Parts: sequence; C-alpha cells; structure tokens
Amino acid sequence: MQFDLLIAEMRRLALLAGDEIMRIYGSEDFAVSTKADASPVTEADEAADALISAGLRAAFPDLPLVTEEQAATHGQSLSTFLIVDPLDGTKEFVQRRGDFTVNIAYVEDGVPTRGVVYAPARGRLFYTLADGRAVEEVGPVFDLAKPGEQRPISVSVPDNRGLRIVASKSHRDQATDDYLARYAARDLTSAGSSLKFCLVATGEADLYPRLGRTMEWDTAAGDAVLRGAGGKMVRFDDLAPFT
Repeated sequence: MQFDLLIAEMRRLALLAGDEIMRIYGSEDFAVSTKADASPVTEADEAADALISAGLRAAFPDLPLVTEEQAATHGQSLSTFLIVDPLDGTKEFVQRRGDFTVNIAYVEDGVPTRGVVYAPARGRLFYTLADGRAVEEVGPVFDLAKPGEQRPISVSVPDNRGLRIVASKSHRDQATDDYLARYAARDLTSAGSSLKFCLVATGEADLYPRLGRTMEWDTAAGDAVLRGAGGKMVRFDDLAPFT
C-alpha cells in the first residue's frame, strides 16, 4: 500500500464531503428520514457517501470498501479494507449542534492503522501520516490540493486524581453515569461523533467511555488517529484491543 497516496486521497475526499455537508447544513431545510434501525439519515449523509465511495473505488479498486450508508457492503468477511462513515453524528447535524464528522479509515488485519476525521462545522481536521503518526492540520480553512501546517498530536499523561472525561451528547444514559462515578473527574465534557476520539488524541481529554452499541464505521477512523497519538481503544470486558 502506498500510504502517501492513501492519506492524500482520504484527506481530499473528506474535505470535499465536508464542503457538501456544510452546503446542505447551511440550507433552510433538508430532508431527514429514518433507517430500519430507527436512526436518522439525511441527504447530507447520502451525498457525502456517494462522493467518498466513488472516489475511493476509483483510486483503490482492489481494496474492499465498507460504508455505513450502503447495506450491501456490510455482510463481508474482511480483515483489510477501507471503511467510511460519511456523516458521523447525524443527530448533531439535524439539531444543528455542529459536532459531526466525516470518517474514512484503512483497516489492516483487523487494526485501524490510517484514518481521517474531519469536523467541518468546527474547522478541525485530524489524520494519520503515511508513517502512522497522528497530526491535526491547522485550520479552519484547508487547501484541497495541499496540506497546510500539521501539528503533531499526542495523548496526555492522565492524573487519576482528576481525569478529564469526554462523553457522548446523544447516547448519554444512566449506565454511562454509573460508570463515570467510579472515577475522580475534574472535568466532564459532552461532545458528539468521533470528535471525542480526537479530543483524547490531542490531550484535551483523558478518557472516552462508550457502554452502548457502536459500529465499526463509528470507531475506525477515530481509533486510527488515537493510536497514532499514542492512545488506545479497548473493550470493557477484558481490556483487549477493539478489533
């Protein structure tokens, strides 16, 4: 795999998708429907998915692709593949709260090793470099063809006497609150989408717990950025890496 080419294309497609998402976000009204699992989907999800999936298939025709908005891609048994959530945080998008992201990742032997997370409404862009290290590109304006200043990011050394915890806005429940009560927290922030992974990756937070159901397209890109920043994502039951 030519990782320089992969990262450049993932970055380009994430920015293009972000532009399309923001175009729809800025309109007075947009269509919202409900999927079979009762989760919302908008025309922005579908437009971003069409753009990203077409670009990835054209650039990397030999790599399998999994994307949230194409159910036909979900049943594959794969270990190395591309995976996309074209608009993570659709509830945040619908409620116009800004915490939504574009997520594109490369998974190698079950491990997310390269990824891009773009929060267009926040003007924040995070990705792994070809060597796997994670950076945040300084925004909020980004050149489609040429990366700007790239700031290396790394997780913080947590103080267990006062952790900075980031939790979901849309999926906060009593089980999460009970779990958080086990820790000495000096700061608890709510955020949407895979932006939470990136806040841990940059050292702005120490811990992001998720007790409810999640899907691989929700986690892969953020996981890759977090790994590149020296962090890790583990399962609750045995603390094994999340595959």
